[in-house]
Amino acid sequence: MFLDRIVASVDARVEALRDEWARLEEKAQNMPPTRSLADALRADPGTLQVIAECKQRSPSKGWLTDHYDPVAQAQGYQRAGAAAISVLTEPEFFAGDLAHLRAVREAVSIPVLRKDFIRHPVQIAEARAAGADAVLLIIRILEPDQYRALYDYATRLGLDVLVEIHSPVEAEVALTAHPAIIGVNNRDLDSFETRLSFSQEMALALGPDIIKVSESGIHQVEDLRQVRDWGYQAVLVGEALMRGRPLLEEWRANG
Repeated sequence: MFLDRIVASVDARVEALRDEWARLEEKAQNMPPTRSLADALRADPGTLQVIAECKQRSPSKGWLTDHYDPVAQAQGYQRAGAAAISVLTEPEFFAGDLAHLRAVREAVSIPVLRKDFIRHPVQIAEARAAGADAVLLIIRILEPDQYRALYDYATRLGLDVLVEIHSPVEAEVALTAHPAIIGVNNRDLDSFETRLSFSQEMALALGPDIIKVSESGIHQVEDLRQVRDWGYQAVLVGEALMRGRPLLEEWRANG
């Protein structure tokens, strides 16, 4: 499966980084306070918030832009009303780089999420040391005990965590750590097929106290209206924005 190739690449990166863990953790512990992703998504109850994503490439869609300037992209998102920024840092399949996150974090005043395939605490320390305010944990690529250990480590370093799921079973695992934020990925990471209605199916399973984020398959204002009506507080949007659709502006004008 394609996801297995991504995980193998991530594990190789982790091996190369293990010796840096102590140094990165020390730096992480001395970083300034984070900006709360949870607070940003709760800031205006009843209003659907947007986590706008900076990414140059997608394994399923190819190159999304000919000229990638993550700082300019993120600043444009903030001006258009995004609540937070997601930055892809996975290098092999998404053409990401941790330097993109560092630069974006310095250029905006809203929370910045490290979007990557995190499998080891050293990646979390690395994220905090680079200025991330939050990290993504994908249940699909973690064992339950591994997930809870990573969640606890991230929160000890002051990071918010967006926990990503794509099935009812994964939702049950996610809830064992009592997360504040859960993202429902409408894209199956094995087949890369996307179905927006999956968010509707998962909404009731997560309960009213979770900040619910719908991810993937969101391209137009009507999609945003639907997920809001399903009880979601936020969406994570990348492809449509990276291809130049003014979705944030359209939502602000017509939402």
